[in-house]
Amino acid sequence: MNHVKYRIGKWLPSDRDFLNSWIEKKVNQAKNSQTPLNPAIADLRDAIYNDPILYMSFTSMYDEIPQGYNEPVKNFETMLLIMNQILQEAPCYSKIEDTIGLVGFPINAILDWAMGTSGGYLAFTNSVVNEKLSVILDEWKQFLQTSASQYVLVNGPVNQPQPDYTNPIGWFSPEALEAIAAMDPLRGQGNDPQDALANFIYNYQCQPDQPYFGFKSWDDFFTREFNPGIREVSPEDSDPSVIVNACESAPYNCVTNAMMRDKFWMKGQPYSLIDIMDNHPLAEQFGDNSTVYQAFLCAKTYHRWNSPVDGKIVAIQNVPGTYYAEAPVEGYDPAGPNDSQGYIAELAARALIFIQSDNEKIGLMCFVAIGMAEVSSCEITVNPGDYVRKGDPIGTFHFGGSTHCLIFRPGVNINFDFHGQTPSLNTYNIPVKARIGVVAD
Repeated sequence: MNHVKYRIGKWLPSDRDFLNSWIEKKVNQAKNSQTPLNPAIADLRDAIYNDPILYMSFTSMYDEIPQGYNEPVKNFETMLLIMNQILQEAPCYSKIEDTIGLVGFPINAILDWAMGTSGGYLAFTNSVVNEKLSVILDEWKQFLQTSASQYVLVNGPVNQPQPDYTNPIGWFSPEALEAIAAMDPLRGQGNDPQDALANFIYNYQCQPDQPYFGFKSWDDFFTREFNPGIREVSPEDSDPSVIVNACESAPYNCVTNAMMRDKFWMKGQPYSLIDIMDNHPLAEQFGDNSTVYQAFLCAKTYHRWNSPVDGKIVAIQNVPGTYYAEAPVEGYDPAGPNDSQGYIAELAARALIFIQSDNEKIGLMCFVAIGMAEVSSCEITVNPGDYVRKGDPIGTFHFGGSTHCLIFRPGVNINFDFHGQTPSLNTYNIPVKARIGVVAD
């Protein structure tokens, strides 16, 4: 098989042949389905047909895919049919997961090549399209919050057909639990069990003696919390100079020369702070040569956000944005969504949480949760005026994890601790609430 660049977080398979096979099955399933068109899908379809520029964009994105790329989806009508099918499905697990990868971004998968075309760029940066996509993804989110999505939370085969998956099984099957445990950076250390089932029960709040382990829905499982005493801030890290990891995440990038405004769409995708912060009034307190630390979340781990510092919540904001835009410099690289993480920090649907740290050497900082593709629902659970201790919950992603940033003002000198790694696309998780940096004098 022809393997391509590793896809961080394992949201999509690295093997293109397998992904094409999955899409082909999905195309056949959607075309043979009698499922009525969801009103949100119909609304996007009408918007495409009623706007000549959108019609041109959605038509050309498939026409522009070069010959030889073997894209199973040939037109936007098929794309919409597949999206319609997905809205009533929950992600299950494949027994060949360890070598192939979870199809955790099914809509992203069907847009994989189309996103890299000029037509795709025009379509997925269009505000009307993103408004329609927001409604569609909210429909899926609502389904994933119902008991109808519990069918994948079993040990053994799922109890409804999943013709697009190879050997589909539930998330409490040994193979799936092993994949979850494999992402635990503390597995086998101290009291953290090596055995996959014991590891899950030890780490996460669940009821293993109940159906579906006590989870009410896929979303309930996905946003699961650690048990009390797991992933707590250590006594030595309670020092005000210590910054802790806000998410269970792997370091992607860290720069100390981020500019207030920059050409974020160019090679290297530099950070443009005023764009990331959506022109928020507090952005003025940052400036050139700010520090940005960015890390990504894995498909199978903890998806909640926790405060990296002690301090007061000064402001919060949910920013609507794009869902399937990738950096134009990535072209047809199938790992383009991975490599677009810096770019989407400025464009994607995201949440901003400004925190005034108790430590004067830190002062005002900003936590940014960045939705990506299906991972686009950012729920902030704190309010302005709230006081948070380091490690306190501040929000969560729904169906997903994507990526996040910590932004510090110029002059805040941080000695970062990447836990023996160099930030890149091939790093492993640092535990949430673990030390990631110390503010220097």
